[in-house]
Amino acid sequence: MSTSHRPTTLAAALRPAPALNIEVASGVGRGPTKIAAFDGALREAGVHNFNLIYLSSVVPPGSVITPLEGKAAAPAGGWGDRLYVVMASERVDQPGQEAWAGVGWVQQEGGSNGLFVEHEGNSEEQVRRDVRESLTALCDGRPESFGPQQSVVRGAVCDGEPVCALVVAVFESAPWRGQVIDLSDGEGRRD
Repeated sequence: MSTSHRPTTLAAALRPAPALNIEVASGVGRGPTKIAAFDGALREAGVHNFNLIYLSSVVPPGSVITPLEGKAAAPAGGWGDRLYVVMASERVDQPGQEAWAGVGWVQQEGGSNGLFVEHEGNSEEQVRRDVRESLTALCDGRPESFGPQQSVVRGAVCDGEPVCALVVAVFESAPWRGQVIDLSDGEGRRD
C-alpha cells in the first residue's frame, strides 16, 4: 500500500497552511447584452480570463482578507485556469434600474477563520441590509466569537444599455490537470 500522499512526520501533518491573502475587488461593466456587461465587470475587477469556481461561505484558517478599490492584483495563473471565488453580481437592462452587489465577511476574534456572504439586488440599502442580516445569522448559529462585520458593495444604474455590478473575493487560482492519452501506439497508453 502506497503512503506517498501522507506526511512523513507528525510535525508535517500539523504544520499550518500558509496564509491565504483573499482580495475583495469590484467592477462595473456595460455592454450590448447582460453577458457582455458581466464580462466588462469581470475585466474591471481583474478576473476576466479565468474559469470562476464559486465557493460557499467559509474563510480558511490563516487567511488575510484585503478589501480593494476596484481591480484585484493580477491573480497568478494563466488563461482559462480555475479561480476560486465568492462572488455577487447583479445585471439589469431596463433604463433607470439599479444593479447592486455586495460581499461581506467576519473573522474570528483572535484568529483568521471566518465567514463570507454575498448578495445582489436593485438597491444599495437592500444589499447592505441583506449582507448585515446574513452575517448576523451565520455568526449567531455558531459557538465561535467573531469580530466586526466588513463589506464591499458596488452599484450602477442602467442608462440605456445593460449594466452589471460585481464584487468578488479572490481566493487562488489553479491550472487544469488532466491525463494525456497517447493513441499513437494503438494501446491507448496513459502518459
